[in-house]
Order: sequence, then structure tokens, then C-alpha cells
Amino acid sequence: MNAWAEAADLAGAVLMLLGCLQCLLGVIGMVRFPDVLSRSHAATKPQTLGMLLVLAGVALRLRHGTDVGTLALIVLFQFLTSPVASHLVARSAYRTGQTGSRGLLRDDLDPQLSAADRREE
Repeated sequence: MNAWAEAADLAGAVLMLLGCLQCLLGVIGMVRFPDVLSRSHAATKPQTLGMLLVLAGVALRLRHGTDVGTLALIVLFQFLTSPVASHLVARSAYRTGQTGSRGLLRDDLDPQLSAADRREE
């Protein structure tokens, strides 16, 4: 095994370890945070970065074009679906009154929803 392959394997292992730690921090945040909006943030941002680091580490370890292409598709779909799902969960929680909106510094959604409710009546 040449020096480049050993360096790539080591870098891949470090990236995978960092990604796993980032995912662990996201899970701890999901358990410890008090409300839906905070938990939604912890479920999306650290998990996405952790997944990216893990997949980059796997790509460095595998080093085959087909495998790296498949991993790139996984990253693309993760970046497309995770924020959308988080947004839908947060919006649903807001509409059902489960967000604890008393702690919000600024609430841009309330006037829009009130206007939409008045139009429906």
C-alpha cells in the first residue's frame, strides 16, 4: 500500500469519527432541548453535517468512481429532504400550538396565519 492510500485511509477514518461525534451531539440535543423548534434544529443541522462527514470519510476509504457517485447522490438527497422535513414538522407544531411561541423573539408567521383564517371565514 502506498503512502497516499494510507493517508487517505487515515483521513477517512478521522472524518468518519468526526461525523459520528457530530451525529451523537445532534441526538443529545434532540433529547435535551425543551421545545419542538429547538429539537427540529438539533435533528437537522448536526445530523446533516455528520452525515456529510461520514460519507466523505467513506468516499476516501473506498476511492472507486461508482461508489463515490453513489455517495454523492446520498449527500444530494440528504440535503434536499432533511431541511424540508424539518420545516414541515416545525410548521405543523406551530399551527397546533406546540411550539411554545412565548419565547420567540419575532413571530412573522402569526399575522400571515391570522389573515388567512379571516379570508376562510
